[in-house]
Parts: sequence; C-alpha cells; structure tokens
Amino acid sequence: MIGRMKISRQTLTYIAWAAAQAAVLSGIAWFADRQMALGFTDSAGWRPFTWPFSTDEAAPGRAYSGDDHDVYVWLKLGPAGDCPDGIATDAALEQAIDVRLLDPRFVPVGPGERLRITDAFGRVRTYRHKRHNGAWRYAEAVAVPYNCDILTAIIDGDARDPALRKLGREFLESNTVQVWVIKALEGR
Repeated sequence: MIGRMKISRQTLTYIAWAAAQAAVLSGIAWFADRQMALGFTDSAGWRPFTWPFSTDEAAPGRAYSGDDHDVYVWLKLGPAGDCPDGIATDAALEQAIDVRLLDPRFVPVGPGERLRITDAFGRVRTYRHKRHNGAWRYAEAVAVPYNCDILTAIIDGDARDPALRKLGREFLESNTVQVWVIKALEGR
C-alpha cells in the first residue's frame, strides 16, 4: 500500500510563486511580442499603437501617438481623387479620406490647402470635433497621391497650433512612415 505524501506549506508556497512568475513572464512575453509586431518608438518619440479601425472602415494602416497628438496613416490603393494630378480640391480630399472615422461630429474649420509630403503634392484640411468631456479638438485630414495610390492620414491633436501641425506633417515624411509606405506598396 502506497502511503499518502503530505506536501508541506513551504512547498505549496514555492509552487504558487513559480506559477505566479510563469504567468507574469507569459504576460511580458505577450506584450513584447505585440510591441515587436507594432514596431519600435522612433527617435522623435512617436509610439505605435494598435490600429483602431475595422477593415470595413479603412484599409489596414498604422497608428502612432506623439506627445501632443495621434496620427493614423493608411493607403488607398488604385486610382482615386484627381489622379495623377493630385488631390486638388476639398471634395477630392473628402472623397479620399473619411475624417468621420474618428468621430462623426467632425466639421471643417475652413478651406483646405495644398500640401507637399516628400516629393508629392496633396491636400490638407483642418476639422474640429467635440471630445467626450466637451472640449474642442482639432485634426487635419491629409491625402497625398503616390502614382495614383493615395497616402491618407488623420493627424488628431491641436491643429490650430502651427508648431504642432508642423510636427505631425514632418512625421508623415519621416523614415518611420515612408518605410512602411514602401513596404505596403511592394507587398500588394
């Protein structure tokens, strides 16, 4: 007859600690794997985060957070807008990008303007929307054609401030975004 083994309280404590450590390490590994899939924070401090839109709303893209605003970037593949002359009108801009993805209460603040990102010309327009706490937030919609494909972006932050507007636009020209665009165009 085999006797019953008693497990001491100390052994049970060690087993519980080992299980807790394994759970914590699994959680850290999952988070690290997720961050590796999103990409690294670039030298200017733009941190990637999970794409918030469904594929019904927008093509898969990239989302980044800076100190003062968020940038959502995606490609619309195929002819659209005023191809190949660019996005020349506010109507073409709104056809290329639906700013209401973030909030259906977006309203234009004024007319759009021509914009240059790297060597391509597109259009940008400022919109405002009311946040859940009642404060106004300003965003820019950006559409820039690349050989009849369109780089679209929403820069959500305080688009009234010229310095912040410049930071968001410079980010669209950065290696972080441009490398992603090139890989996305090559992988289609």
